[in-house]
Amino acid sequence: MKNDRNTLIAGICVMMTLTCGTAEAQDHGHSGHGISDTTVFTLRECMEYAISNSTKIRIQQATNGDNQIARRDAILSAFTPAISADAHVYSNFGRAIDPESNTYISTASFNNAYSVSAGINIFNGFEAVNNLRITKTAKAMGLSQEQQLKDQICLATIEAYCNVVYYSRLCGIVESQVETAESSLMLARRQEELGQKSHADVIQVEADLADKKYQLISVQNSLGDAYITLKDVMFWPVQDPLAIDDSIAGDDEWQYEGLLHDDSEKGTVIGKALASLPDISIARGTMENARIELRTARWKIAPSLSLYAGWSTSYYTYPGQAGYVATPFWHQFRNNGGEYVQLSMSIPIFNRLGRHSDIARKKNAYRRATAEYEQKVQEVQAEVCRAIQDRDGASAAFIQADRMAQLQEEAFRLNTRKFEQGLISPIEYHTASDNYLNAMAERLNAMLQYQIKKRVVAYYSGIHYLDQ
Repeated sequence: MKNDRNTLIAGICVMMTLTCGTAEAQDHGHSGHGISDTTVFTLRECMEYAISNSTKIRIQQATNGDNQIARRDAILSAFTPAISADAHVYSNFGRAIDPESNTYISTASFNNAYSVSAGINIFNGFEAVNNLRITKTAKAMGLSQEQQLKDQICLATIEAYCNVVYYSRLCGIVESQVETAESSLMLARRQEELGQKSHADVIQVEADLADKKYQLISVQNSLGDAYITLKDVMFWPVQDPLAIDDSIAGDDEWQYEGLLHDDSEKGTVIGKALASLPDISIARGTMENARIELRTARWKIAPSLSLYAGWSTSYYTYPGQAGYVATPFWHQFRNNGGEYVQLSMSIPIFNRLGRHSDIARKKNAYRRATAEYEQKVQEVQAEVCRAIQDRDGASAAFIQADRMAQLQEEAFRLNTRKFEQGLISPIEYHTASDNYLNAMAERLNAMLQYQIKKRVVAYYSGIHYLDQ
Protein backbone atom coordinates (compact mmCIF):
# COMPACT_ATOMS: atom_id res chain seq x y z
CA MET A 1 0.00 0.00 0.00
CA LYS A 2 2.87 2.34 0.69
CA ASN A 3 4.25 1.82 -2.82
CA ASP A 4 0.80 2.41 -4.32
CA ARG A 5 0.45 5.67 -2.40
CA ASN A 6 3.89 6.88 -3.54
CA THR A 7 3.08 5.98 -7.14
CA LEU A 8 -0.21 7.87 -6.95
CA ILE A 9 1.50 10.99 -5.57
CA ALA A 10 4.19 10.82 -8.25
CA GLY A 11 1.54 10.46 -10.95
CA ILE A 12 -0.33 13.54 -9.68
CA CYS A 13 2.91 15.59 -9.68
CA VAL A 14 3.75 14.54 -13.23
CA MET A 15 0.26 15.41 -14.49
CA MET A 16 0.59 18.88 -12.96
CA THR A 17 3.95 19.29 -14.66
CA LEU A 18 2.48 18.17 -17.98
CA THR A 19 -0.31 20.72 -17.67
CA CYS A 20 2.09 23.58 -16.92
CA GLY A 21 4.73 22.50 -19.45
CA THR A 22 2.38 22.17 -22.41
CA ALA A 23 0.28 25.26 -21.71
CA GLU A 24 2.55 27.45 -23.81
CA ALA A 25 2.45 25.08 -26.78
CA GLN A 26 -1.36 24.92 -26.60
CA ASP A 27 -1.91 28.68 -26.39
CA HIS A 28 -2.45 30.26 -29.81
CA GLY A 29 -1.96 33.84 -30.85
CA HIS A 30 -0.33 36.94 -29.53
CA SER A 31 -2.58 39.32 -27.65
CA GLY A 32 -0.03 42.13 -27.52
CA HIS A 33 0.25 42.38 -31.34
CA GLY A 34 -3.38 42.18 -32.38
CA ILE A 35 -3.03 38.54 -33.49
CA SER A 36 -5.94 36.17 -33.04
CA ASP A 37 -5.74 33.54 -30.31
CA THR A 38 -6.15 30.85 -32.99
CA THR A 39 -3.16 32.02 -35.06
CA VAL A 40 -0.59 29.32 -35.77
CA PHE A 41 2.66 30.60 -37.27
CA THR A 42 4.30 28.78 -40.15
CA LEU A 43 8.04 28.93 -40.70
CA ARG A 44 7.69 31.61 -43.37
CA GLU A 45 5.47 33.72 -41.13
CA CYS A 46 7.98 33.43 -38.31
CA MET A 47 10.76 34.65 -40.60
CA GLU A 48 8.66 37.55 -41.88
CA TYR A 49 7.75 38.56 -38.34
CA ALA A 50 11.41 38.37 -37.24
CA ILE A 51 12.54 40.57 -40.13
CA SER A 52 9.76 43.15 -39.71
CA ASN A 53 10.53 43.57 -35.99
CA SER A 54 14.31 43.31 -36.02
CA THR A 55 16.15 46.26 -34.51
CA LYS A 56 19.23 45.34 -36.57
CA ILE A 57 17.22 45.83 -39.76
CA ARG A 58 15.98 49.23 -38.58
CA ILE A 59 19.52 50.31 -37.75
CA GLN A 60 20.75 49.22 -41.18
CA GLN A 61 17.84 50.99 -42.89
CA ALA A 62 18.86 54.20 -41.12
CA THR A 63 22.40 53.66 -42.43
CA ASN A 64 20.98 53.13 -45.92
CA GLY A 65 19.19 56.46 -45.57
CA ASP A 66 22.55 58.11 -44.82
CA ASN A 67 24.04 56.44 -47.89
CA GLN A 68 21.21 57.81 -50.03
CA ILE A 69 21.84 61.31 -48.69
CA ALA A 70 25.58 60.96 -49.37
CA ARG A 71 24.76 59.87 -52.94
CA ARG A 72 22.55 62.92 -53.47
CA ASP A 73 25.22 65.26 -52.04
CA ALA A 74 27.87 63.78 -54.35
CA ILE A 75 25.66 64.37 -57.41
CA LEU A 76 24.92 67.98 -56.42
CA SER A 77 28.58 68.63 -55.63
CA ALA A 78 29.70 67.36 -59.04
CA PHE A 79 27.17 69.13 -61.27
CA THR A 80 25.83 72.19 -59.44
CA PRO A 81 27.55 75.33 -58.15
CA ALA A 82 27.47 76.54 -54.58
CA ILE A 83 25.33 79.71 -54.43
CA SER A 84 25.10 82.11 -51.53
CA ALA A 85 23.47 85.47 -50.87
CA ASP A 86 24.37 88.05 -48.26
CA ALA A 87 22.80 91.23 -46.89
CA HIS A 88 23.88 93.40 -44.01
CA VAL A 89 22.88 96.68 -42.41
CA TYR A 90 24.93 98.79 -40.04
CA SER A 91 25.07 102.30 -38.59
CA ASN A 92 28.31 104.08 -37.84
CA PHE A 93 28.59 106.87 -35.25
CA GLY A 94 32.30 107.63 -35.44
CA ARG A 95 35.07 108.06 -37.95
CA ALA A 96 34.52 106.11 -41.17
CA ILE A 97 35.34 106.12 -44.87
CA ASP A 98 32.90 107.87 -47.19
CA PRO A 99 32.03 105.42 -50.01
CA GLU A 100 31.46 108.32 -52.40
CA SER A 101 34.71 110.27 -51.90
CA ASN A 102 36.80 107.48 -50.32
CA THR A 103 37.92 109.91 -47.57
CA TYR A 104 37.50 109.83 -43.81
CA ILE A 105 34.48 111.54 -42.32
CA SER A 106 33.27 111.91 -38.77
CA THR A 107 29.54 112.05 -39.48
CA ALA A 108 27.09 109.37 -38.44
CA SER A 109 26.21 107.14 -41.38
CA PHE A 110 23.83 104.35 -42.31
CA ASN A 111 24.84 101.62 -44.76
CA ASN A 112 23.46 98.37 -46.10
CA ALA A 113 24.75 96.06 -48.81
CA TYR A 114 23.59 93.06 -50.84
CA SER A 115 25.55 90.41 -52.69
CA VAL A 116 25.09 87.12 -54.54
CA SER A 117 27.98 84.77 -55.34
CA ALA A 118 28.44 81.35 -56.93
CA GLY A 119 31.37 78.99 -57.30
CA ILE A 120 32.07 75.61 -58.84
CA ASN A 121 35.10 73.35 -59.08
CA ILE A 122 36.03 72.83 -62.71
CA PHE A 123 38.80 70.34 -61.99
CA ASN A 124 39.87 68.92 -58.63
CA GLY A 125 41.63 65.72 -59.58
CA PHE A 126 38.41 63.84 -60.50
CA GLU A 127 37.45 63.88 -56.82
CA ALA A 128 33.81 64.69 -57.57
CA VAL A 129 33.53 61.92 -60.17
CA ASN A 130 35.20 59.42 -57.86
CA ASN A 131 32.87 60.42 -55.02
CA LEU A 132 29.95 59.66 -57.31
CA ARG A 133 31.29 56.15 -57.85
CA ILE A 134 32.06 55.62 -54.16
CA THR A 135 28.60 56.70 -53.01
CA LYS A 136 26.96 54.54 -55.68
CA THR A 137 28.90 51.51 -54.48
CA ALA A 138 28.26 52.39 -50.83
CA LYS A 139 24.52 52.58 -51.51
CA ALA A 140 24.57 49.15 -53.16
CA MET A 141 26.65 47.77 -50.29
CA GLY A 142 24.11 49.12 -47.80
CA LEU A 143 21.34 47.22 -49.55
CA SER A 144 23.51 44.10 -49.58
CA GLN A 145 24.20 44.51 -45.86
CA GLU A 146 20.46 44.77 -45.22
CA GLN A 147 19.87 41.60 -47.22
CA GLN A 148 22.73 39.92 -45.36
CA LEU A 149 21.06 40.75 -42.03
CA LYS A 150 17.74 39.42 -43.32
CA ASP A 151 19.39 36.17 -44.38
CA GLN A 152 21.12 35.80 -41.02
CA ILE A 153 17.87 36.44 -39.15
CA CYS A 154 16.03 33.94 -41.37
CA LEU A 155 18.63 31.22 -40.81
CA ALA A 156 18.61 31.79 -37.04
CA THR A 157 14.80 31.65 -37.10
CA ILE A 158 14.85 28.39 -39.08
CA GLU A 159 17.22 26.77 -36.60
CA ALA A 160 15.24 27.97 -33.56
CA TYR A 161 11.96 26.95 -35.21
CA CYS A 162 13.27 23.45 -35.93
CA ASN A 163 14.40 23.11 -32.32
CA VAL A 164 10.88 23.90 -31.12
CA VAL A 165 9.41 21.40 -33.59
CA TYR A 166 11.93 18.77 -32.49
CA TYR A 167 11.14 19.04 -28.79
CA SER A 168 7.39 19.36 -29.47
CA ARG A 169 7.34 16.11 -31.47
CA LEU A 170 9.72 14.44 -29.02
CA CYS A 171 7.46 15.44 -26.17
CA GLY A 172 4.59 13.61 -27.89
CA ILE A 173 6.74 10.52 -28.38
CA VAL A 174 7.81 10.44 -24.72
CA GLU A 175 4.21 11.01 -23.59
CA SER A 176 3.14 7.91 -25.50
CA GLN A 177 5.99 6.01 -23.83
CA VAL A 178 4.78 7.19 -20.43
CA GLU A 179 1.27 5.96 -21.22
CA THR A 180 2.65 2.60 -22.34
CA ALA A 181 4.76 2.33 -19.17
CA GLU A 182 1.73 3.12 -17.03
CA SER A 183 -0.27 0.36 -18.77
CA SER A 184 2.65 -2.03 -18.27
CA LEU A 185 2.75 -1.18 -14.57
CA MET A 186 -0.95 -1.90 -14.18
CA LEU A 187 -0.48 -5.23 -15.96
CA ALA A 188 2.56 -6.12 -13.82
CA ARG A 189 0.65 -5.45 -10.61
CA ARG A 190 -2.22 -7.62 -11.81
CA GLN A 191 0.23 -10.39 -12.71
CA GLU A 192 1.82 -10.04 -9.25
CA GLU A 193 -1.57 -10.58 -7.68
CA LEU A 194 -2.02 -13.71 -9.82
CA GLY A 195 1.46 -14.94 -8.90
CA GLN A 196 2.83 -14.61 -12.44
CA LYS A 197 5.43 -11.92 -11.55
CA SER A 198 7.48 -11.22 -8.49
CA HIS A 199 7.47 -7.99 -6.52
CA ALA A 200 10.96 -7.24 -7.84
CA ASP A 201 9.57 -7.27 -11.38
CA VAL A 202 6.89 -4.78 -10.38
CA ILE A 203 9.50 -2.50 -8.81
CA GLN A 204 11.52 -2.66 -12.03
CA VAL A 205 8.47 -1.64 -14.08
CA GLU A 206 7.83 1.23 -11.65
CA ALA A 207 11.43 2.34 -12.10
CA ASP A 208 10.93 2.24 -15.87
CA LEU A 209 7.84 4.45 -15.53
CA ALA A 210 9.72 6.90 -13.29
CA ASP A 211 12.54 7.06 -15.83
CA LYS A 212 10.09 7.83 -18.66
CA LYS A 213 8.43 10.57 -16.60
CA TYR A 214 11.82 12.08 -15.85
CA GLN A 215 12.64 12.06 -19.56
CA LEU A 216 9.33 13.76 -20.29
CA ILE A 217 10.02 16.53 -17.77
CA SER A 218 13.49 17.01 -19.26
CA VAL A 219 12.07 17.26 -22.80
CA GLN A 220 9.41 19.74 -21.65
CA ASN A 221 12.09 21.92 -20.06
CA SER A 222 14.06 21.83 -23.30
CA LEU A 223 10.90 22.73 -25.19
CA GLY A 224 10.38 25.77 -22.98
CA ASP A 225 13.97 26.86 -23.55
CA ALA A 226 13.58 26.36 -27.33
CA TYR A 227 10.48 28.56 -27.29
CA ILE A 228 12.39 31.31 -25.48
CA THR A 229 15.16 31.16 -28.09
CA LEU A 230 12.66 31.35 -30.95
CA LYS A 231 10.85 34.30 -29.38
CA ASP A 232 14.15 36.08 -28.85
CA VAL A 233 15.16 35.59 -32.49
CA MET A 234 11.74 36.78 -33.67
CA PHE A 235 11.75 39.76 -31.26
CA TRP A 236 8.52 38.34 -29.84
CA PRO A 237 7.67 39.28 -26.21
CA VAL A 238 8.96 36.38 -24.15
CA GLN A 239 6.03 36.42 -21.74
CA ASP A 240 3.42 36.07 -24.51
CA PRO A 241 2.35 32.70 -25.97
CA LEU A 242 3.43 31.58 -29.43
CA ALA A 243 2.03 28.67 -31.44
CA ILE A 244 3.78 27.27 -34.50
CA ASP A 245 2.97 24.77 -37.22
CA ASP A 246 5.15 21.65 -36.86
CA SER A 247 4.27 20.11 -40.24
CA ILE A 248 7.84 20.76 -41.36
CA ALA A 249 8.74 17.47 -39.66
CA GLY A 250 6.17 15.50 -41.69
CA ASP A 251 7.15 12.79 -44.13
CA ASP A 252 5.66 14.79 -47.02
CA GLU A 253 8.52 17.27 -46.58
CA TRP A 254 11.06 14.56 -47.36
CA GLN A 255 12.68 14.58 -50.77
CA TYR A 256 15.77 12.47 -51.33
CA GLU A 257 18.58 14.43 -52.92
CA GLY A 258 21.01 11.61 -53.46
CA LEU A 259 24.76 11.64 -53.00
CA LEU A 260 27.04 13.54 -55.34
CA HIS A 261 29.10 11.52 -57.78
CA ASP A 262 30.69 14.45 -59.58
CA ASP A 263 31.44 18.14 -59.05
CA SER A 264 28.90 19.49 -61.54
CA GLU A 265 26.43 20.62 -58.89
CA LYS A 266 29.18 22.06 -56.73
CA GLY A 267 30.49 24.17 -59.59
CA THR A 268 27.01 25.42 -60.48
CA VAL A 269 26.12 26.34 -56.89
CA ILE A 270 29.50 28.02 -56.33
CA GLY A 271 28.99 30.17 -59.44
CA LYS A 272 25.52 31.23 -58.29
CA ALA A 273 26.76 31.90 -54.77
CA LEU A 274 29.57 34.16 -55.97
CA ALA A 275 27.09 36.07 -58.13
CA SER A 276 24.29 36.48 -55.57
CA LEU A 277 25.58 36.30 -52.00
CA PRO A 278 25.52 39.62 -50.11
CA ASP A 279 28.83 38.72 -48.46
CA ILE A 280 30.58 38.63 -51.83
CA SER A 281 28.86 41.82 -52.97
CA ILE A 282 29.98 43.65 -49.81
CA ALA A 283 33.57 42.44 -50.11
CA ARG A 284 33.66 43.35 -53.80
CA GLY A 285 32.22 46.81 -53.11
CA THR A 286 34.76 47.43 -50.36
CA MET A 287 37.58 46.51 -52.72
CA GLU A 288 36.19 48.74 -55.49
CA ASN A 289 35.82 51.73 -53.15
CA ALA A 290 39.37 51.24 -51.87
CA ARG A 291 40.63 51.30 -55.47
CA ILE A 292 38.71 54.51 -56.24
CA GLU A 293 39.93 56.18 -53.05
CA LEU A 294 43.51 55.32 -54.01
CA ARG A 295 42.96 56.93 -57.40
CA THR A 296 41.52 60.02 -55.74
CA ALA A 297 44.51 60.31 -53.40
CA ARG A 298 46.93 60.12 -56.33
CA TRP A 299 45.15 62.92 -58.19
CA LYS A 300 45.34 65.23 -55.18
CA ILE A 301 48.89 66.16 -56.15
CA ALA A 302 47.53 67.74 -59.36
CA PRO A 303 46.46 71.44 -59.55
CA SER A 304 42.80 72.27 -58.98
CA LEU A 305 40.79 74.82 -60.98
CA SER A 306 37.71 76.69 -59.72
CA LEU A 307 35.37 79.30 -61.18
CA TYR A 308 33.62 82.00 -59.14
CA ALA A 309 31.18 84.76 -60.07
CA GLY A 310 29.22 87.33 -58.11
CA TRP A 311 27.25 90.57 -57.95
CA SER A 312 26.97 93.16 -55.19
CA THR A 313 25.49 96.58 -54.50
CA SER A 314 25.13 98.95 -51.55
CA TYR A 315 23.21 101.91 -50.17
CA TYR A 316 24.46 104.62 -47.82
CA THR A 317 23.24 107.84 -46.27
CA TYR A 318 24.33 110.37 -43.61
CA PRO A 319 21.36 111.12 -41.38
CA GLY A 320 23.45 113.19 -38.96
CA GLN A 321 24.84 115.62 -41.60
CA ALA A 322 22.89 118.85 -41.85
CA GLY A 323 21.58 119.69 -45.29
CA TYR A 324 22.57 116.30 -46.72
CA VAL A 325 20.12 114.92 -49.26
CA ALA A 326 20.53 111.19 -49.79
CA THR A 327 20.41 109.71 -53.24
CA PRO A 328 17.25 107.57 -53.55
CA PHE A 329 17.59 103.90 -52.62
CA TRP A 330 16.75 102.44 -56.04
CA HIS A 331 19.09 104.88 -57.76
CA GLN A 332 22.01 103.79 -55.56
CA PHE A 333 20.92 100.14 -55.86
CA ARG A 334 21.40 100.36 -59.64
CA ASN A 335 24.44 102.63 -59.76
CA ASN A 336 26.44 100.94 -56.99
CA GLY A 337 26.01 97.46 -58.45
CA GLY A 338 29.05 95.53 -59.61
CA GLU A 339 29.87 92.06 -60.99
CA TYR A 340 32.95 89.91 -60.98
CA VAL A 341 34.20 86.67 -62.50
CA GLN A 342 37.16 84.83 -60.98
CA LEU A 343 39.12 81.83 -62.25
CA SER A 344 41.28 80.33 -59.52
CA MET A 345 44.03 77.74 -59.75
CA SER A 346 45.58 76.07 -56.72
CA ILE A 347 48.89 74.24 -57.11
CA PRO A 348 50.01 72.01 -54.20
CA ILE A 349 53.74 72.32 -53.61
CA PHE A 350 54.63 71.01 -50.16
CA ASN A 351 52.47 70.01 -47.18
CA ARG A 352 54.98 67.95 -45.17
CA LEU A 353 54.43 64.83 -47.34
CA GLY A 354 50.80 64.63 -46.21
CA ARG A 355 49.52 63.71 -49.67
CA HIS A 356 52.18 61.06 -50.17
CA SER A 357 51.35 59.53 -46.80
CA ASP A 358 47.68 59.50 -47.74
CA ILE A 359 48.51 57.69 -50.99
CA ALA A 360 50.50 55.08 -49.05
CA ARG A 361 47.63 54.51 -46.62
CA LYS A 362 45.09 54.19 -49.45
CA LYS A 363 47.37 51.74 -51.22
CA ASN A 364 47.55 49.58 -48.11
CA ALA A 365 43.77 49.80 -47.73
CA TYR A 366 43.33 48.61 -51.31
CA ARG A 367 45.69 45.70 -50.76
CA ARG A 368 43.85 44.77 -47.59
CA ALA A 369 40.44 44.97 -49.29
CA THR A 370 41.69 42.85 -52.19
CA ALA A 371 43.01 40.19 -49.85
CA GLU A 372 39.76 40.20 -47.87
CA TYR A 373 37.75 39.78 -51.07
CA GLU A 374 39.88 36.83 -52.17
CA GLN A 375 39.56 35.34 -48.67
CA LYS A 376 35.78 35.73 -48.78
CA VAL A 377 35.61 34.01 -52.19
CA GLN A 378 37.63 31.12 -50.81
CA GLU A 379 35.40 30.89 -47.73
CA VAL A 380 32.23 30.86 -49.84
CA GLN A 381 33.58 28.09 -52.05
CA ALA A 382 34.38 26.01 -48.98
CA GLU A 383 30.99 26.80 -47.40
CA VAL A 384 29.14 25.72 -50.53
CA CYS A 385 31.00 22.42 -50.72
CA ARG A 386 30.42 21.82 -47.02
CA ALA A 387 26.72 22.71 -47.30
CA ILE A 388 26.18 20.29 -50.20
CA GLN A 389 28.05 17.57 -48.36
CA ASP A 390 26.03 18.22 -45.18
CA ARG A 391 22.77 18.10 -47.13
CA ASP A 392 23.66 14.81 -48.81
CA GLY A 393 24.89 13.41 -45.51
CA ALA A 394 21.68 14.48 -43.80
CA SER A 395 19.56 12.83 -46.50
CA ALA A 396 21.50 9.58 -46.18
CA ALA A 397 21.32 9.79 -42.38
CA PHE A 398 17.56 10.23 -42.48
CA ILE A 399 17.11 7.19 -44.72
CA GLN A 400 19.09 5.08 -42.27
CA ALA A 401 17.39 6.60 -39.22
CA ASP A 402 13.97 6.00 -40.77
CA ARG A 403 14.82 2.36 -41.42
CA MET A 404 16.20 1.98 -37.90
CA ALA A 405 13.06 3.57 -36.39
CA GLN A 406 10.82 1.18 -38.30
CA LEU A 407 12.78 -1.83 -37.07
CA GLN A 408 12.90 -0.58 -33.49
CA GLU A 409 9.15 0.12 -33.57
CA GLU A 410 8.47 -3.43 -34.72
CA ALA A 411 10.88 -4.80 -32.11
CA PHE A 412 9.20 -2.77 -29.37
CA ARG A 413 5.77 -3.99 -30.44
CA LEU A 414 6.95 -7.62 -30.32
CA ASN A 415 8.69 -7.13 -26.99
CA THR A 416 5.57 -5.54 -25.57
CA ARG A 417 3.61 -8.64 -26.51
CA LYS A 418 6.31 -10.87 -25.00
CA PHE A 419 6.32 -8.81 -21.81
CA GLU A 420 2.55 -9.13 -21.50
CA GLN A 421 2.93 -12.90 -21.89
CA GLY A 422 5.74 -13.01 -19.32
CA LEU A 423 8.35 -14.21 -21.84
CA ILE A 424 10.90 -11.42 -21.18
CA SER A 425 12.05 -9.64 -18.05
CA PRO A 426 11.24 -5.99 -17.20
CA ILE A 427 14.89 -5.08 -17.83
CA GLU A 428 14.74 -6.44 -21.38
CA TYR A 429 11.47 -4.63 -21.94
CA HIS A 430 12.97 -1.40 -20.60
CA THR A 431 15.92 -1.77 -22.96
CA ALA A 432 13.60 -2.30 -25.95
CA SER A 433 11.59 0.78 -24.93
CA ASP A 434 14.71 2.93 -24.68
CA ASN A 435 15.96 1.70 -28.06
CA TYR A 436 12.63 2.57 -29.67
CA LEU A 437 12.58 6.02 -28.07
CA ASN A 438 16.15 6.76 -29.16
CA ALA A 439 15.43 5.59 -32.72
CA MET A 440 12.38 7.85 -33.01
CA ALA A 441 14.35 10.80 -31.63
CA GLU A 442 17.18 10.16 -34.09
CA ARG A 443 14.73 9.94 -36.97
CA LEU A 444 13.09 13.24 -35.99
CA ASN A 445 16.46 14.94 -35.58
CA ALA A 446 17.70 13.64 -38.95
CA MET A 447 14.56 14.92 -40.68
CA LEU A 448 14.90 18.43 -39.23
CA GLN A 449 18.63 18.57 -39.91
CA TYR A 450 17.90 17.68 -43.51
CA GLN A 451 15.32 20.48 -43.73
CA ILE A 452 17.89 23.02 -42.52
CA LYS A 453 20.72 21.77 -44.77
CA LYS A 454 18.44 21.68 -47.81
CA ARG A 455 17.48 25.32 -47.30
CA VAL A 456 21.11 26.38 -46.88
CA VAL A 457 22.05 24.81 -50.24
CA ALA A 458 19.08 26.50 -51.91
CA TYR A 459 20.23 29.81 -50.40
CA TYR A 460 23.69 29.37 -51.88
CA SER A 461 21.98 28.64 -55.20
CA GLY A 462 20.56 32.17 -55.21
CA ILE A 463 17.17 31.57 -53.54
CA HIS A 464 16.68 33.61 -50.40
CA TYR A 465 15.20 31.86 -47.39
CA LEU A 466 11.90 33.76 -47.66
CA ASP A 467 11.50 32.67 -51.28
CA GLN A 468 11.94 28.95 -50.59
